[in-house]
Amino acid sequence: MFLKFILALMPILWLVVSLCYIKMPAYKACPVALLIAIVLALLYWKTPGMEVFTAGLEGAVMALWPIALVIIAAIFTYNLTVKTGAMNKIQNMLTSVSNDKRVLVLIIAWAFGGFMEGMAGFGTAVAIPASILCGLGFNPIFATVICLISNATPTAFGSIGIPTVTIASVTGFDPISVATTVSLQLFLMVIFTPMLLVTIAGGGLKSLKSSWHIALVSGLGFAVVQLITSRFIGAELPAVTGSVASMLLTILAAKIFCKNTPEEYKIAPQSDSELSAQEHIGFREAAVAWSPFLLIFVFLITVSKLVPPIYNLLASVKTSVVIYSGEGAAPYTFSWLTTPGVLILIAAVLGGLLQKASVSEMLEVMGQTLKQMLKTIITLVTILAAAKIMGYSGMTRDIAAFLVAVTGTAYPFFAPLIGSIGTFVTGSATSSSVLFGKLQAEAASVIGIEEIWLVAANIMGATAGKIISPQNISVALAATGNSGKESEILRITLKYYVLYIVLFGLIAYFGRGLLMFL
Repeated sequence: MFLKFILALMPILWLVVSLCYIKMPAYKACPVALLIAIVLALLYWKTPGMEVFTAGLEGAVMALWPIALVIIAAIFTYNLTVKTGAMNKIQNMLTSVSNDKRVLVLIIAWAFGGFMEGMAGFGTAVAIPASILCGLGFNPIFATVICLISNATPTAFGSIGIPTVTIASVTGFDPISVATTVSLQLFLMVIFTPMLLVTIAGGGLKSLKSSWHIALVSGLGFAVVQLITSRFIGAELPAVTGSVASMLLTILAAKIFCKNTPEEYKIAPQSDSELSAQEHIGFREAAVAWSPFLLIFVFLITVSKLVPPIYNLLASVKTSVVIYSGEGAAPYTFSWLTTPGVLILIAAVLGGLLQKASVSEMLEVMGQTLKQMLKTIITLVTILAAAKIMGYSGMTRDIAAFLVAVTGTAYPFFAPLIGSIGTFVTGSATSSSVLFGKLQAEAASVIGIEEIWLVAANIMGATAGKIISPQNISVALAATGNSGKESEILRITLKYYVLYIVLFGLIAYFGRGLLMFL
């Protein structure tokens, strides 16, 4: 079992070593991880060659549709608003709320990023906020790191709750019960994260002295509304409602508590022309500037399971293909009209037309976006192919089984770690749910604790994995124009991942009494 554990870890260990120490770009490191996974699956796990090939092919297809499509659509949306000049107006409106970089981080990376995660997921929550922060003058590396940390906890309910709904389906639990348990587990960390973001943005703990109340309001508003939504509505909207509440409360708190920004926390001063433009942005002009993002919100809500007649009609336009040839193969479904990438792309084009962009300009921007995303697509395709091979061959399962066997009654502390491994490897909290949901329930049964608690702990841990996921890092770097610096980002974010996963472990081990609130 130990040998299987060590060998199964080899692709993951290679990624850690190559990205953190060799400083190899992810688009070069991930193909090597794929090669390691292929060799191990063939030679040690004795997986037939055709099954290895089709498992990798399924991962590659998943990387392209829907993940790469969503990311390309999100980056295209941002690039088009830059081309039309709308992004300058958006930035001016944001800075009119506050010129304090700590407050802007809470509004853009935390609240708006949480909203994008809840609505679309698949990298949009790091790509778009990171791009906006860079446009405001933030350092690209800082913008990348701050958005990766901000993206952690909202991931539990990303893409209209898919990770939580999926694990509930896999384990047979009621989705509302699972969602409520996840929200209870994450409650303290949702409050803590804005405090951490303000500390990072301000360069140390002293920055909390003049902004702790804003961070507290931002986190508490998110946590309370997310918990209420989970308990009384379900798993689909907690991140959406929580982020909207957080954004409104953060803006209100900034207006009350942060009227005079200390010089050391001000963003770079704007030119007179920018300030003049800021003063004269009317409602109609503001609506046109924000139109792509408003349309994204409207489309994603309208074409979701929250509106069954429309969703069922459009969801029927799909193609199912069996890609993996092994036992238990399920058809891979291409949803042509309901996938977030298609909806975001349509919203971007319509928004571009409202902003007076010509068809030739939009084609030019799309060409630039595809060129910008090339290395990221290579990373996505190879890492998802490796993840599928590890999952289907049994490598991922053997990693988890070893941890369950050696930890015994202390296993709840390590349950979030397993969830985070799933996200680190695949880049997806949903994939982590599929890989480890049943295992978490079985482990809970063996050691005699409530199964739903460890099932939820898998989701909690999966959110931490987002901070160091090579896929997520590559998306953020592509959005900020810094592809190739994955190793630098991973070295920075690794310490925050460790902090989160230890705190999550303590919550999972000591917090089971919270179930009385279900």
